[in-house]
Amino acid sequence: MKLRALLVSALSLLLISPAATAEAEQQPIKVMSRNLYLGADVGVALAKIPNMPAAAQFMWDQVQKTDFSQRKKILADQIRSETPDVIGIQEATIWYCKAHVWSGKTEVFNFTQELLAELGGDYIIAEKDGTQANNPGYSIGPIPFLTKVHDPKTFQSLFGQNDADCGFQIGDALLIKKSLAQYVNQVGNSEYKAVYKVVPTLMEIYRGYSWADITVQGTNVRFVTTHLESLWDANKVPKAADQARQLVDDLKNTKSPIVVLGDFNSDPRDPRPLDAPNPGEQPTASEKCPAGATVCNAYKVMREAGFTDSGPDASDPSTYSWGMNALLTGPDSKRAQAALAMGNRLGFTDRLDYIFVKNGVNVLTSKMIGQTAPYGTDHAGVVTELNITALGSVVSAPLDAHNRFPISFWKGVGLLLLALFTWRIVRRFRHR
Repeated sequence: MKLRALLVSALSLLLISPAATAEAEQQPIKVMSRNLYLGADVGVALAKIPNMPAAAQFMWDQVQKTDFSQRKKILADQIRSETPDVIGIQEATIWYCKAHVWSGKTEVFNFTQELLAELGGDYIIAEKDGTQANNPGYSIGPIPFLTKVHDPKTFQSLFGQNDADCGFQIGDALLIKKSLAQYVNQVGNSEYKAVYKVVPTLMEIYRGYSWADITVQGTNVRFVTTHLESLWDANKVPKAADQARQLVDDLKNTKSPIVVLGDFNSDPRDPRPLDAPNPGEQPTASEKCPAGATVCNAYKVMREAGFTDSGPDASDPSTYSWGMNALLTGPDSKRAQAALAMGNRLGFTDRLDYIFVKNGVNVLTSKMIGQTAPYGTDHAGVVTELNITALGSVVSAPLDAHNRFPISFWKGVGLLLLALFTWRIVRRFRHR
C-alpha cells in the first residue's frame, strides 16, 4: 500500500507540476521605485559653500536626526506589505568617516545594506558573475579640515575621539527577491556624460544607473534603476533632460521588454511658466527652455521615446511624490499650503518618481505609497503590477558601461590646494 501511495503521489506531481509552473510564470510581476533619501537637505548645505566645514556639520547633524535605523523599519514594512519582485533604489547612500589623514575610511551608515538586513535576507542586490547592480554614483569624500564634523557619541566608540572627517557616496541599486537570483542573466552599471558642476573641476555631481536582465514569466526583461540630476541652471537645458536622452539612446537597441524605475527629478509641468506656482523650485521657462518644452523635460523625453508611464496618472495632483520637510516630520511648511491649492492634501507639490515600460509590457495596476506618516523618506514611492506580453526570451546585448570619471591629477592638486588654503584660514581664526 505504501508503494502504491508513493507511485500515485509521484504521478500526481508529474501531472500537476507543468501546469503549476506555467501558472506561476503568468503571475503578475510587481515592481517598486523607492528613493531612500540621503538624510539631509543638500540644497541648504550647498548654500553654505565655500564654508565646507559648516556644510559638512549641517549635513551630519541632519543625518543623525533623520536616523536611518528607524527609517529602515518603515521602508521594510512597506516592502513587506507590497512584496515587490524588483525594487529600484535611488540615493543608496553610504556615509563614511576617517579618524586621521592617513587612516582608511570607515563605513558609519550603509543604507542599502541596513535595509537588506532589516528585510531578513528575503531580498538581495541583483548580481551576476561577481558584478552587482549597484552604481556608487557620486561622492564627496572625507577631506582633511574641510569635512570635519563633531559627534562625540558616534566617534568615541569608533575612533576614541570627538571629531572625524566624513563624506558620503550616493548611487543606485537594484534589489530583487532572493528567489529570483537564479534567473539573473546579465548585470551592469553605467554613467551619464552630462555632469552638473557645483564648483567646476573641484566639485562635480555624477549620476548614472544600474541594470539587470532577469527572466520573468519565461521572458528576459531588462530592469533599470536611475536617479537624474535635481540641480539646474536658469536658461540652460537641465542635466536631467540630457541624462534622460542618453538613457533613451543607451536602451535603443534593447529588444527585450524594459522596465525603468527612478527619480527623474522632472514633473510633466516643467519648465514652469514664471508666474506659475513652483514651491519645489523646479526648472522654469526661459529663452533656452520655453514653458513645457520637451527638450528641457526628462519625463517628456522618456514619453516621446516610446516609453509608457505605468502610472498612476502623473497629471493628477494626488500622485505627487515630493514635498516632505528635510527632517521627515511632515510636509514642508513652506509648501503645505501650495500643495493644498494644487489639489494635494498631503503636502506634496511635485511628481518626480516614475516607472516606465516598453517593448511588450502590459500595466495591470499602479499606486503611490509612503505619502502619509510615518515617513521613511522624503519621497513617495511607486508600485506597479506588470504582465509581460512579449514572446520569446531574447537576451539583448549588454549596455555600454560608460566608465566612471576618476579624479584627474590636476583635480587632485586643486583639492589639495583648497584643503591647504582652508586649513590656513582655520588656523588663523583659531589663533586670534
